[in-house]
Amino acid sequence: MAVGNGQAGAQTALEQAVAQGLAAVRERIRRAEWAAGRPAGSVHLLAVSKTHGTTHIRAAWAAGQRTFGESYLQEALAKIEVLRDLDIEWHFVGRLQGNKTRAVAEHFAWVHGLSDARHARRLSEQRPAGLPPLNLCLQVNVRGEPSKGGVAVEALPGLLEQCRTLPHVRLRGLMTIPEPVLDAALQRRPFEELRRLRDRLARADLPLGTLSMGMSDDLEAAIAEGATLVRIGTAIFGPRSYGEH
Repeated sequence: MAVGNGQAGAQTALEQAVAQGLAAVRERIRRAEWAAGRPAGSVHLLAVSKTHGTTHIRAAWAAGQRTFGESYLQEALAKIEVLRDLDIEWHFVGRLQGNKTRAVAEHFAWVHGLSDARHARRLSEQRPAGLPPLNLCLQVNVRGEPSKGGVAVEALPGLLEQCRTLPHVRLRGLMTIPEPVLDAALQRRPFEELRRLRDRLARADLPLGTLSMGMSDDLEAAIAEGATLVRIGTAIFGPRSYGEH
């Protein structure tokens, strides 16, 4: 009985920690929206649950979170199967590879890291007929950083044109992952560049309304520059536990 009580106590502690993390992040988002003069609720929170177990996801779901991001496909597919009883919207936020497109097309609602027209075509071709179009955010390497993925700024218009007419995907916007910096003003610059790029390329038939940018350490800077979706993991779930997939 003592073991059972200990397990129940650990579960309760986990649920409380995740709920507190979510509440703190939501408050940060609320304050950042207010500081930027933006309407409350204009920024969507994506909980990035990669490397964390299904107990963490259930705890976040119990606290009201409904959208979750995963990067490692096999880990994600196992979680999706176990959590079929929950109404979760799954986002793939990892680097996409050609041999992964079918599973991503079949199991996810959004893809945030697309930078290759061939992958977009495969996703469209492999999207099951009974599902709505797969939502896509194109990843842009706004600074040309060799350590970061994404399409180059100069190649983005061509990629947009190649993707926009595919029948079973829907271009929703742009995404970026800049190099981490501590200075708040420096944090804002790549986010500003992505926003300006979006504003330049958006048009009536391609509004690009989603700006997927900002993580645990820089969400305020991203929201100040127009982020509509922030991808938060550590600030909700704690340090990543890579040995516990």
